[in-house]
Amino acid sequence: MSAARTPAELDAMVDRRASGHPLEQVVGWAGFCGLRITLAPGVFVPRRRTEYLAGQAIALARPGDVVVDLCCGAGAIGAALAAAVDRAHVHAADLDPAAVACARQNVPGSVYQGDLYDALPAGLRGQVAVLVANVPYVPSGEIGFLPPEARSHEPLAALDGGPDGLGVLRRVAAGAPDWLVPGGHLLIETSERQAPAAAAAFAASGLAPQVATSQELGATVITGRNLRRC
Repeated sequence: MSAARTPAELDAMVDRRASGHPLEQVVGWAGFCGLRITLAPGVFVPRRRTEYLAGQAIALARPGDVVVDLCCGAGAIGAALAAAVDRAHVHAADLDPAAVACARQNVPGSVYQGDLYDALPAGLRGQVAVLVANVPYVPSGEIGFLPPEARSHEPLAALDGGPDGLGVLRRVAAGAPDWLVPGGHLLIETSERQAPAAAAAFAASGLAPQVATSQELGATVITGRNLRRC
């Protein structure tokens, strides 16, 4: 009711919600880490559990760091980093043009459109202290079991992680050492069931992995420290 400007607009919102559209897309925003993140129809809705990923990244970032929100969606993690880390140089990227349009409203930094690292300017290579990627990690065969809100109203590319759910995670982990500073960190959300295989992918890419979980939020995060010296 507070989001609607007229009774007719409220009726239209109620109709959209009743037909299965995510509430956040209907009202045009989602709450995330105390921020209001602007959303458009069809854009991936930030999950509450992903606040744990954002918190882990914030704890590692230092004032003035270069931080990147890859697979940024509406830019919720990038916005949270910018709000919490003094003088952070925030960059964000996503493949979906609708998500990028939202992220440019939410992230006080540079937002790019493209496929993973291809979207980033070459000048960031080797300069990133904290790289966060909320990659898709639902196995392809399990997409049909997602709630209708997700599978019908969010981009498939934001959900489908390939046969075992880790296809995009492996690509991000493999490329991360080229973009991170020595000792920099890559952080990715995954499921508790996938954590051992995800950690192995980090290690194979030259990252020292750690697994952290939040029982309260039902969240699992893999953090990898870049072992390259230069």
